[in-house]
Amino acid sequence: MNLDALLTAAVLITAFYIVFFIGKLINDLLHREYNLTHELVEKDNPALALAVGGYYFGLVLAIGGSLAGPGIGITDDLIDLFIYGFLSVILLNLSWLICDKIILYKFKSSDELIRDQNPGTGVVILGICVASGMIIFGAVTGKGGNIWTAMGFWAIGQLMLILAAWVYNRITPYCIHDEIEKDNIAAGVSFAGALVAIGVIIGMAASRDFTSWADDVPAFAGIALTGLAMLPVVRFLTD
Repeated sequence: MNLDALLTAAVLITAFYIVFFIGKLINDLLHREYNLTHELVEKDNPALALAVGGYYFGLVLAIGGSLAGPGIGITDDLIDLFIYGFLSVILLNLSWLICDKIILYKFKSSDELIRDQNPGTGVVILGICVASGMIIFGAVTGKGGNIWTAMGFWAIGQLMLILAAWVYNRITPYCIHDEIEKDNIAAGVSFAGALVAIGVIIGMAASRDFTSWADDVPAFAGIALTGLAMLPVVRFLTD
């Protein structure tokens, strides 16, 4: 590796960290109901540690999508990093909001994380963030796409995650919301694992090279729905 390659890597790593840190600040601003340092250091809050750790992991995956593949020049790479990196920050925070309002809609997630320190809730948010990070990674890395295709495949991926959550709740012999609210960590881990698995499948489907909406959306939806259909089968075999 020559000096130019080392300097390029150093610049991109620095830029990556700047985008990542901005993503951290934005998440802090959106969750002003708690002080992250106080909750983690003073109160040893495991639920929030899981949720925020999942967000950071998802952020690394999502921002990393803008740097995946061969470089095309330091200037173009930096432009892609900042455009798609900031887009990733926005989409990942929207994914957390969707988890709060639609997937875990029967209770207030912030109360479970802060007041009850419920790890079951924390691990579900972790699962959503990691799954969404995989989806964003796939949506950004495919050749032939742009910012609109990335947003479109993220949106379809979120619909698939919501559908997966509904299917999962239907095939389990208990209400996932009730069990998580009762601090059932095992139920939360199982649910989060299913969401991550679906996110991996959707992310792989989104990483295909983009040709046109007419060709790619049906193929994307077909792969995602196949993974969704396998969820009850895998659950049955596991049981």
